[in-house]
Amino acid sequence: MTSIKKFQVTFDCARPERVARFWCEVLGYVMPPPPEGFATWDDYNASLPPERRDAWSVAVDPSGEGPRMYFQRVPEGKVAKNRLHLDVRVGTGLVGEERLAVLEAECARLLALGATRVQLLVADEENESCISMQDIEGNEFCLD
Repeated sequence: MTSIKKFQVTFDCARPERVARFWCEVLGYVMPPPPEGFATWDDYNASLPPERRDAWSVAVDPSGEGPRMYFQRVPEGKVAKNRLHLDVRVGTGLVGEERLAVLEAECARLLALGATRVQLLVADEENESCISMQDIEGNEFCLD
């Protein structure tokens, strides 16, 4: 049996480039260079028929370690809770007040980027504290 080593995370969204840029800021990812022959992504988009312009965008980990993130435009809006979400690991190894302080600091940074805070989930016997959030188009994620 073959072992898969790389995967891509795909987001359905209304404005792919806007959502891709948000996640670049969250994760330290970058937008890849435009296709060969184009100085900018705007130049590339201008070369496409109107119905294909701004239909997708990509964010990549500059180290090559993390998954590629693909954002595709879809006509319908988000109507239900995600069945899958990302956990953004900012408090790994921390507990108690130290963990909460790191989570709250990152939450404040992401709120400034347009994220929405949903709720603080306080530590219990099984799980450490985390903050449930939404990105700029309402996709759920957690600061963990």
